[in-house]
Amino acid sequence: MQPVFRSLVFVDLPAPDYADMSIIALPPGAPIDPALWARTVFSARSMPLWVRAAFALRELMAPLIGVPRGSRDVFDVRAVHGEEALLSIDDRHLDFRVGVGVDPESRLVRVVTAVRLKGWRGRVYFWPVRLGHPLVVDAMLERARRRLAAA
Repeated sequence: MQPVFRSLVFVDLPAPDYADMSIIALPPGAPIDPALWARTVFSARSMPLWVRAAFALRELMAPLIGVPRGSRDVFDVRAVHGEEALLSIDDRHLDFRVGVGVDPESRLVRVVTAVRLKGWRGRVYFWPVRLGHPLVVDAMLERARRRLAAA
């Protein structure tokens, strides 16, 4: 039997221009609420200093190509369906979806990202983001793992 992979991120973005996934083991005793995991992964406390610096640089540079600054609710959980929480933003330069899923049976936590680029601004903006995105998500997921394992 072939494994089947599904994520809420592909409902709205079935053929993204970019997609990636990070997976970690669910720590023993850690909560299985996907919304809690999503809020923890994307909280400022789960961002290493270098990630916060990268976000600050993004806020300075993005307007130079006509991309709006990030809003405070950019990483808010928009929906929870079963074992996955969905974060989503549609903007002038790109649409993105992030699904944070917790599978208690296989003891895994996953962060799935899908992005649809819009026009030249989206392509220019996302070129450097694409290079660092997996490193940023892995670092934030690992910090969230440590925080929630201790809880």
